[in-house]
Amino acid sequence: MSRFPERIVCLTEETTETLYRLGAGDRVVGVSGYTVRPPEARHKPRVSAFISAKFDKIDALEPDLVLTFSDLQGDIAAELAKRGHTVVTFNQRSVAEILQMIRMLAGLIGEAQAGETLVAELEGGLRAIGDAARAWPRRPRVYFEEWDDPLISGIRWVEELVAIAGGEPIFPHLASAGLARNRIVPAEAVIAGAPDVIVASWCGKRVRLDAIRSRPGWDAIPAVRHGRIHEIKSAVILQPGPAALTEGVQQLHAILAGA
Repeated sequence: MSRFPERIVCLTEETTETLYRLGAGDRVVGVSGYTVRPPEARHKPRVSAFISAKFDKIDALEPDLVLTFSDLQGDIAAELAKRGHTVVTFNQRSVAEILQMIRMLAGLIGEAQAGETLVAELEGGLRAIGDAARAWPRRPRVYFEEWDDPLISGIRWVEELVAIAGGEPIFPHLASAGLARNRIVPAEAVIAGAPDVIVASWCGKRVRLDAIRSRPGWDAIPAVRHGRIHEIKSAVILQPGPAALTEGVQQLHAILAGA
């Protein structure tokens, strides 16, 4: 038996991407059906959606480690454990916790030094963007929309990345709420917040910028008046892993630089 896991199933994309970034992509034997990063991972067997899994297909892969995320996959994790699989569930909700997850996963597979190298690279990129943003004369007010019906504001790591990228989230008091239902906001609150920029990322579906523009009363919002409504794909910003800390924050910074 190997000292470290060699056949790993990842039921969310961020652990898949992390393993590839650690040079361990060859150990991934099964992935989520929503996996898009890295492109080569899409050729792996797809064994789950987000809140459902093909247990017999996972069994057939004979994994020595299954990686899941959050309470939303709690029932999946429990069933896999009953079937005799080793399961690790991560629950990272902040930038610091994403970096911690990378270190922990690197340790699990015997690649602790590669984990430290990757974390240092990601921290350096975030630091460079933060330094550039601090040179701006003003910080635009930002409403990040995670869902459109009901309106849900950004989860903690997203709002932290908005701040690093140079923006001022209009609902900072909601960022620490891990459950989406606790980040529901009334349309009137967004109007009152007067964001200079609106960034939307609706998980699993395309953002309709015209629908945002045409909401009753939203023509009073500076972001709407000046045409500063943008989409960032959910695979880039709503996955709590390397993508959000690289391409996600870079896209935020580019958007806010033009505000």
